[in-house]
Amino acid sequence: MGCWILNENLSIILALSWLGVNFYLFIDTFYWYEEDESFLYTRVILGSTLAWARASAVCLNFNCMLILLPISRNLISFMRGTSICFRGPWRRQLDKNLKFHKLVAYGIAINATIHIVAHLCNLERYHWAQSAEADGFLAALSKLGDTPNETYLNPIRTFHTSTITETLTTISGISGLLISLALTLIMTSSTEFIRQMSYELFWYTHHVFIIFFISLAVHGAGRIVRGQTPESLSRHNVTFCRDHHAEWHTAVRCPAPQFSGKEPSAWKWVLGPVVLYACERIIRCWRFQQEVVITKVVSHPSGVLELRMKKRNFKMVPGQYILLQCPSISSLEWHPFTLTSAPQEDFFSVHVRAAGDWTEALCKAFGADGQPLQGPRSLPRMAVDGPFGAALTDVFHYPVSLCIAAGIGVTPFASLLKSIWYKCCEPQTQLKLSKVYFYWICRDPRAFEWFADLLLSLETRTREQGKAHFLSYHIFLTGWDENQAFHIALHWDENTDVITGLKQKTFYGRPNWNNEFRQVAYSHSSSDIGVFFCGPKALSKIIQRMCRLYSSADPRGVHFYYNKESF
Repeated sequence: MGCWILNENLSIILALSWLGVNFYLFIDTFYWYEEDESFLYTRVILGSTLAWARASAVCLNFNCMLILLPISRNLISFMRGTSICFRGPWRRQLDKNLKFHKLVAYGIAINATIHIVAHLCNLERYHWAQSAEADGFLAALSKLGDTPNETYLNPIRTFHTSTITETLTTISGISGLLISLALTLIMTSSTEFIRQMSYELFWYTHHVFIIFFISLAVHGAGRIVRGQTPESLSRHNVTFCRDHHAEWHTAVRCPAPQFSGKEPSAWKWVLGPVVLYACERIIRCWRFQQEVVITKVVSHPSGVLELRMKKRNFKMVPGQYILLQCPSISSLEWHPFTLTSAPQEDFFSVHVRAAGDWTEALCKAFGADGQPLQGPRSLPRMAVDGPFGAALTDVFHYPVSLCIAAGIGVTPFASLLKSIWYKCCEPQTQLKLSKVYFYWICRDPRAFEWFADLLLSLETRTREQGKAHFLSYHIFLTGWDENQAFHIALHWDENTDVITGLKQKTFYGRPNWNNEFRQVAYSHSSSDIGVFFCGPKALSKIIQRMCRLYSSADPRGVHFYYNKESF
């Protein structure tokens, strides 16, 4: 636990700060509505649910202001690449943008639930205050507005007006209903099960956020919750006049109180982030218009498609990703893919595995399903947005980096290894990075074919440059049949591996992560080690636990900093 706190102290501080601001806003607003004189008469009808509704509304506005910032990719890339403030631990927080996005979403859901329940109670109390059972002071407050020169306090004017009618015929009610439906759709379609079963459903329902923010901006325009105006407070002393409500229309000291709705404020909270996100979409539309030239299409084993492309003024660094759109498949969907090319190459490339409706359609459109293309002109048009920064771009910022990939999760590291190869060709290049450990766990032996050539070139180059110690790679095969096992055993004594053709032999089975991390920690006992992972969630949890387990509590000892590819 101590090691985890030491490594994640900044993340913990930021999360607690967010939580603290929420608590402060809630408590401060709650007590203000519980004690402010302008809402004394409103509290007589509604009780404490007024404060619950208003406090949750402020927290809801605060979180709605934050929710779009973590998914503003251009903003995050700008902060990552140009801001001096975002270095070291601060820079790592940018890689957790989606975690913060989800955390804020939970905050919205909780406060929205409190707000809805409180206002349902408020509507029932407004309705009951107009009933024959309400008498005395409560009845007097509800009857305000029935005579000329009076303003109402209770928005439900008669007992025969149902709460459902009030909900479906007012701006606040209709917009509140739309907000609730939009939020329910967004939250339910964001579950991991839905994302895995149908990414398209997740993608389309998430764009209901447009309805959510429009409804949020106009929600307060109904001004259902009303308080006494400042002018009325100066002439109508609530402390004295509340006990003389029968004399309000006759006594000079107690004229009838005047009420007005609170000015809507939600739009003030969200205007800045919404404009910023609108700029993000405008940039995407502009990039959509830019021409993308497909220079080469390669169909690899295991259903992997490689696309090599060119685009004017396209600049990248290892570890970045792009968003791809194929208008012939869908004119709305954009999907993220890690770049597998190096900055030194005159093209940029991605590797796509057929793992869903959209990727299967893309592979089919480019002939990866075995269907021959009619010619270069038959290639579908592609649009590219990006590149954007990701966790792997920090790999050169550590003295030692531990790179772990599972299956197609190796694609982010292709760009890194290619970049290392080019840097090895430039002996004058000085790097902070002095050691790279690379682990690849894969089930299908055929998946090694497209990546083995790169590893072989890198292995040869590092040996020629006298830097064989720079890269230590370990390949694990977790699936094979009897024929493959016999072939492997037959050629085991050869100088090169029978599957990859590399000097380093392939391991069979799963790695013992305790042994691997223990050995790395022993070899670099006083270093900061960046751990970069791309693969399934179950393995991610294991690697994260290893990082905590083998990080030293001593600030001068070894520390493993976990970074996961997520976009």
